[in-house]
Amino acid sequence: MDWDKLRTFCIVADAHSFTHAGEILNLSQSAISRQISGLEDSLGVLLFHRHARGLVLTEQGELLYNSAHEVFEKLSNVEGQIQDSKQREDGPLRITVSEFVGSTWLVPRLASIRENHPDLQITILMDDRIYNLGMREADVAIRLYRPDQQDLIQRHLASLQFQIYASKEYVEKFGMPKTAADLKNHTLIGYPQNVAQPFSQTNYLFDLAGVDPKTDYNIIMINSLYAIFRAVRRGAGIAMLPKYMVGHYMDRLEVVLEEETRDPVDIYFVYPEERRHSRRISIFREFLLNNLHVVEN
Repeated sequence: MDWDKLRTFCIVADAHSFTHAGEILNLSQSAISRQISGLEDSLGVLLFHRHARGLVLTEQGELLYNSAHEVFEKLSNVEGQIQDSKQREDGPLRITVSEFVGSTWLVPRLASIRENHPDLQITILMDDRIYNLGMREADVAIRLYRPDQQDLIQRHLASLQFQIYASKEYVEKFGMPKTAADLKNHTLIGYPQNVAQPFSQTNYLFDLAGVDPKTDYNIIMINSLYAIFRAVRRGAGIAMLPKYMVGHYMDRLEVVLEEETRDPVDIYFVYPEERRHSRRISIFREFLLNNLHVVEN
């Protein structure tokens, strides 16, 4: 069996789409389709039901996926353990992190870890979708929820505190809301509903104001919390943001309804159990513990 085609098959199964799989593998949709057709021909079975809304595994496809996924995960873990057994800090480290944490906290602090560990090759995947650590899509993750997988080591790092903000220019032009009910008369900025969410209840502000994105149109939706922050700074509307993100810009912003907050969002550092002895992961973990307290201020 062709291992390259088998790997492509697993990625297509996870993505439910030739197009999305092609984006992951940097291949055209037709190239992906040819690989899957070739695999189906070699096995003599259909692996996917083709639907207008995407791909669904057949019974035979489900059997192949479960077995192949298990094999690839074990191979990836063995590869990681072999590399970790060398106890070397030089080499690659792939980090998956939510876009806004990566943009506003991690990336600005890369110079310090590079200064101390110049041979550590860092790749940062800023994405709200969940990467599979067991399949080595990334080595470690900074996640904004508590993982429930038993084979992952997780360490609580910090808790994000939130507040509602508007720019001083916005308040001067449109006034300051006095109650939660007043928010409905203002332009509110939040997250689209049909995209990966960085944490739970991303649109807490919409719920607080009683706004329904399906029927209320005086809203702006952006799938980037960092972009939402910039929109608020430029007077586009009101949003609920992490307090650490606005710390240096309070001369241009106003706290709206100070008593209205949401539950903190916990940050976890996550990596596979099999990688607990990795020198590179240990270095990055210590870096986080020495620096991430900033987001709690």
